[in-house]
Amino acid sequence: MAMLWPSGSKEGISLANPYSAAPGVTFDTGTIQSVVTENCMQGAAQQGPTQQGQTQQNPGQGSDCTFAFTEPDKGGSPVKVVINPDVAKSHGVKAGDQIRYLNLSNAQGAPSSQGAPAYIFVDFVRTLPIVLLALLYAVVVIAVARWRGLRALIGLVGAYFVLASFMLPGLVEGKPPLLLALVGSTVIMIGVLYFAHGFSARTSTALLGTIFGLGITALLAAWATDAANLAGVGNHDATTLVNTSSNISITGVILCGLIISGLGVLNDVTITQSSAVWELYELAPASSARKLFTSAMRIGRDHIASTVYTIAFAYAGAALPILIIVMLYDRPLGETLTSAELSEEVIRTLVGSIGLVLAIPVTTLIAVLVVKATGVRPAAPAVGITETPVPGPGTTDGGRQLADDVDDTGSLAAAALEGRTRRASDGMDRAEGDNGAPTTRRGRRAADRG
Repeated sequence: MAMLWPSGSKEGISLANPYSAAPGVTFDTGTIQSVVTENCMQGAAQQGPTQQGQTQQNPGQGSDCTFAFTEPDKGGSPVKVVINPDVAKSHGVKAGDQIRYLNLSNAQGAPSSQGAPAYIFVDFVRTLPIVLLALLYAVVVIAVARWRGLRALIGLVGAYFVLASFMLPGLVEGKPPLLLALVGSTVIMIGVLYFAHGFSARTSTALLGTIFGLGITALLAAWATDAANLAGVGNHDATTLVNTSSNISITGVILCGLIISGLGVLNDVTITQSSAVWELYELAPASSARKLFTSAMRIGRDHIASTVYTIAFAYAGAALPILIIVMLYDRPLGETLTSAELSEEVIRTLVGSIGLVLAIPVTTLIAVLVVKATGVRPAAPAVGITETPVPGPGTTDGGRQLADDVDDTGSLAAAALEGRTRRASDGMDRAEGDNGAPTTRRGRRAADRG
């Protein structure tokens, strides 16, 4: 990572910032008070001057435009903002919406033109709903997962730091995309896994399985990117990057994206599979390695099926507008799936799925070998809690372990099972009495039948 760390230089990059403005032109925000539909020429004529030399598309005399009377957040009289036709048609605007608009009224050298609008809609202000959703997400995660959930959220912030400060600048500077993606993804997984799940053999097992899956995904992504000639054709953002700098390789960006896109799901299956092996071993410590692997793989197969659906539907949802457009073309299915518009999404789904499917048996095998070599850490005793007898090493109070003080479900289930067994045995002993004769009515009837 140190060898690949980008310098941060943006020399040779030419990218027009869509949010830059000429002298006197500002981006303002405000709240819509009312919305009207008027003749475009008449509505624009009431707004005052516009910027000199600005490209305008004056609609015909009979065309209607949507205008929003907006109260500026910085104060002042309401202004008349013209709404883009696509926004007015697809989503629309209403009173109470917060918007960001371009203010051309104070542009330097602007003539007193009466043919163009002085206030133009740019975007909606989405700060409040996004912040509320983020807070709700954090509260739910912390409430359910507690400290581990909080650590996972902090680890997610660290992961985005690696992505924004290492991987993205490295792609801009032309670093090797395959190596960049592998190193960055491995660093992210080391930080996220250990920070969220703690330093343990179980976490290390999941990390080894994740790195194996990353390697398989990277090899398949490198081959598929070249074999399928993924060049970002037809993607507006890819075209913008091509014209930005000669160091940026669109094929490299796609390759790096194929690896990063499956990172979260891959981590999910490996940590879950590792935990499953540990839980199964704690329930049956005497099980052979072969039986433990077979039992864990039954869980893994269910996980494989559900995860494959998760990846496919996630990518389908992200590419839904493209899917609709391609569907309207009424092209054959095979030609559609291999087209420039959908081939990248299809390959991303296949490559990510193969990597995670192969990672499950490898993670399971490593987990079985490790858990057999390290055993299970016994639970610590506590005071004032109902005890359940669990004979074995590491127990307290004469071979009795506390059922409510176990660290996980496996130990709890084992404690409960041993407790039921011992209580049943004690009941039989009490029924027989000191001389072996049954002392209860049920015991005497059983003895008579015998």
